[in-house]
Amino acid sequence: MIQNSIDIAVEDARWAEAVPDLDAFVERAVAAALAVMPDSQAGPMEISILLADDATVQALNKTWRGKDKPTNVLSFPAAEQPLPPGAPEPLGDVVLAYDTLLRESAEQSKPLSHHLAHLLVHGTLHLLGQDHETGESQADAMEALEVAALATLGIPDPYADLCGD
Repeated sequence: MIQNSIDIAVEDARWAEAVPDLDAFVERAVAAALAVMPDSQAGPMEISILLADDATVQALNKTWRGKDKPTNVLSFPAAEQPLPPGAPEPLGDVVLAYDTLLRESAEQSKPLSHHLAHLLVHGTLHLLGQDHETGESQADAMEALEVAALATLGIPDPYADLCGD
């Protein structure tokens, strides 16, 4: 069995208070995203997750994207590099903002854990090359992968209420 490495750093203690068994939860969500990718790499992969607050995410967003505001999730793909045989392929980092996720989950009447799982899947898919900002067909394809990954976790389609039905 291929062993992926998921490094989880909890910078804001509120994450652990809000989501029971946080590390296992994060690992399941990332694994769900990895599992739905049709062209995923065959070897082991390494990903880092930072569970932070709005101030941290705002600083990163300003530095790396030129946007001086917090956002829910940021993804930073790793640069390609030669690796020794059997070494895990570094995918990159996903950073999430507690305050923004808490506010959004309340606004959307969703459990925080569901919103967290969705954005972990979303961020991981970005690290795997998915992009929803390059066109409608790519956005639709990424959303379909997100919905499929979340379904394996027992989480309803996060886009269902946004369709206007």
